[in-house]
Amino acid sequence: MLEINNLHVEVGGREVLHGVSLTIQDGQTHVLLGPNGSGKTTLLRTIMGFGSSKVTEGSIIFNGVDVTYKPVHERARLGMGIMFQRPPTISGLKLGKFINATTNIGTEEIPALAEKLHMTKFLERDVNAGFSGGEIKRSEILQLTVQNPSFVMLDEPESGVDVENMSLLGNAAASLLEKDMHMRSRTKSGLIITHTGYILDYIEADVGHVLIDGYMRCSGNPREILKSVKASGYKECIACQK
Repeated sequence: MLEINNLHVEVGGREVLHGVSLTIQDGQTHVLLGPNGSGKTTLLRTIMGFGSSKVTEGSIIFNGVDVTYKPVHERARLGMGIMFQRPPTISGLKLGKFINATTNIGTEEIPALAEKLHMTKFLERDVNAGFSGGEIKRSEILQLTVQNPSFVMLDEPESGVDVENMSLLGNAAASLLEKDMHMRSRTKSGLIITHTGYILDYIEADVGHVLIDGYMRCSGNPREILKSVKASGYKECIACQK
């Protein structure tokens, strides 16, 4: 599905990712942990192709296609999708019209999906205008669901979300990633940034990674890594690479 090889990335003339390599197989979901400012969001934005991230070395291969320097819209067409941590407000564009324009599943399914995520009344409002943190996240997951990407990236889906919204969001994300199916039958893969690990209560991740100061420090069982980080911080991940 996704293969990242020796990726070096600059933002504003400063290198923030240093030789990152990562392979996500079909049907797998990986989680990415790390302290603030470690480069996690930059990695997702680079995978999606946003121009603020400049690849200076390495490659990004998606389903056998080298997308390292392809624009965002081509990566989206190939099946990539992203849920932002802090998406922008789009004044003058109704959420319903935006969803209808970007759907890959047909407009007839949108009302039921919106109702399931408690978003029906928001369809006539400008995208993210006056939305709470939980409402923004539900809006984002609704947009991703109708786009129906084969590779799903979620940037801190728990951020600013209360318990009720976390349940809605977590179950919707699990459905999007086909977690109710055996891995051999899944067509979706994902990469999720998390600080709290709450999303793991809804999505059984296959592999966890720790990114610190732009370096991929360790990989392994996601729950074991999270347990270690909660107990000792990231010092053990740093030590294991020395």
